[in-house]
Amino acid sequence: MSSPPKPAPTSPSLPWRISSSLLMGVTGLASKFYLYGLSGVEVTGLAKFLSVLEARRDPEKRQRGLITVCNHISVVDDPLVWGVLPTSNIFDPSNLRWTLGAHDICFKNKFLANFFTCGQVLPAHRQKHSSFGGLFQPSITQAIRLLSSQPYSSSPSPQSSHDIPDPFSTGSLTFTTNGTDEVSAPSYYQRNRHSWVHVFPEGLVHQHPSRDLRYFKWGVARLILESEPAPDVLPMFIDGTHEIMPEHRTFPRFLPRISGKIHVAFGDVLDYEATFGDLRRRWQSLVQQSQSKLNNDNKGEVTPPMMLGELPDSLKHSQEAAEIRIEVARRMRDEVLKVRRSLGYPEPDARLGSAETWAVDEQTKEKKYKSRVDGSDINQD
Repeated sequence: MSSPPKPAPTSPSLPWRISSSLLMGVTGLASKFYLYGLSGVEVTGLAKFLSVLEARRDPEKRQRGLITVCNHISVVDDPLVWGVLPTSNIFDPSNLRWTLGAHDICFKNKFLANFFTCGQVLPAHRQKHSSFGGLFQPSITQAIRLLSSQPYSSSPSPQSSHDIPDPFSTGSLTFTTNGTDEVSAPSYYQRNRHSWVHVFPEGLVHQHPSRDLRYFKWGVARLILESEPAPDVLPMFIDGTHEIMPEHRTFPRFLPRISGKIHVAFGDVLDYEATFGDLRRRWQSLVQQSQSKLNNDNKGEVTPPMMLGELPDSLKHSQEAAEIRIEVARRMRDEVLKVRRSLGYPEPDARLGSAETWAVDEQTKEKKYKSRVDGSDINQD
């Protein structure tokens, strides 16, 4: 009789945890020094956000993942904005964000790959510059798994209408983003369940004169719809960091400028059911239909449930799946705009929320350019 498989380690090795804690802590202190020592910073809603993080301090007691969603106006938005967190938070990587970073920049060599992995960054390919990009790439799968819990096959969550094998007992220690690289898989460790994932759904730096928002790309919809159980979702809005690294800056481009005022605003955790509940039910219905079709195609034999974060083609490219993702992304953008509106900014340009509006810009292969849509400075690095 074969022995049962060994359970996955609860957390990464001690040296890795120490390295991650030091790297994220020192980076947080440097960000704090820049915000409060070299610039001026105003923070709105911090107490509420800290109460959310405090309730998540013990990984074993978390009930769901956390997604924070924000506009993107500078290459230093992350990690700089997290300098507003107390020192006790920034040295606790188990309660700090995971995020996505450009594969061709943050992971272009082994040193940088180790550095950003310790900084809780997942490698993301930009579709405009890589055939491995898009919302179905493996790092999006990792982000979904980080937001989720386990095990599902034995005890599905109340929000889930189907059983899903958990990655914590069936996953791998590493994953590949392009078939040739090998990246540490953080979702392998049980302590990383119900993690916090931060995203910039505009997908690039967008320096608009009045901080208006581009349309949100649809990867954020996958995180909101496919994480199990349904995650907490919190909108944010930032301003001022565009003055630190303006896209029209001259030599030395690599040095940050001293900014007069930075504003970081945290919204409230959204009522998931009121905001996305109808779309989540539509999505789960599609998943059930897809699973039934797979069973039928196998002549009635029950096929194994889909792994969390992995989708068949029918759930990637069907018209209804696309419509659901577009609507989730639109509603999420509206929630970020509500935070922006609460700070007294002018009403947004409605046309900027449509992907079709930006088609004229999407044709350019340049990494830095002035948008032909709204005159904003764009940086795809």
